Amino acid sequence: MILRVVVKVKVSWISAGVSSFIAAYLVRETLDKCIYIHIDDQHEDSMRFINDCEKILNIEIEILQHEKYKSVADVIRAKRVVNTPWGAPCTTELKKSVRKKWERENYGHHTYVWGFDLGETRRVDRLVKSMSDYDHEFPLIDKMMSKQDAHGLSDRLGVKRPIVYDMGFLNCNCIPCVKAGKYSMNLVRKHFPERFEALARLEREIGGTCLKGLYLDELDPNAGRKHEEINIDCGILCEINYRENIRNSCESIYEVVNESRFNRC
Repeated sequence: MILRVVVKVKVSWISAGVSSFIAAYLVRETLDKCIYIHIDDQHEDSMRFINDCEKILNIEIEILQHEKYKSVADVIRAKRVVNTPWGAPCTTELKKSVRKKWERENYGHHTYVWGFDLGETRRVDRLVKSMSDYDHEFPLIDKMMSKQDAHGLSDRLGVKRPIVYDMGFLNCNCIPCVKAGKYSMNLVRKHFPERFEALARLEREIGGTCLKGLYLDELDPNAGRKHEEINIDCGILCEINYRENIRNSCESIYEVVNESRFNRC
């Protein structure tokens, strides 16, 4: 008879995005693990951000990566598919399969912390239904925080957000992300022309597209609806949560100091 040890831990699946960092920050006192799944297509500044987050959270961020596939191009060439109406194979392989491998190796009814903000409640419902074997926490939604509030709090904490946000991207994803829209793809063409051209050539190579039948080398450079950039102003909810967490940290330090004094008596 084989006995399986079941361990329940609270895990923050932190990405290179600001929202997931702030979600982890808001519950850092109760976190057991922070895990970042790396993909080679992330901007080089992503690892600087992860290291900065690690210092503020005061917890080691474990870095995982797919054993076989390291980049989006690796998956596209292997699967001969860029994108589908049901999702992109690169997400399944490079993110989901890595998480599932960790779950097999760390069996248990864990609690997962996610960085969904106040405008993403529909995504929350889908995630909870699809991952019912686990408990889930959404600190930004619990604190009524928007994406802008998260960026403001990160700035307030002295953590510089990944540089891609300052280029106009809404998320710190792979560059390029095959699920991005026309405007974001044109941002890639503007800031990372070599990466844009490489994906365009790969589309032709396998006969598949990111943009629903439109090849990237056919994309109008002016196509797409410009989205509003994410500001980093610390609004009222950002400030409230900053002060609350600073106060809690001070109280924790006070308790430790008092306990050490008591132990010396």
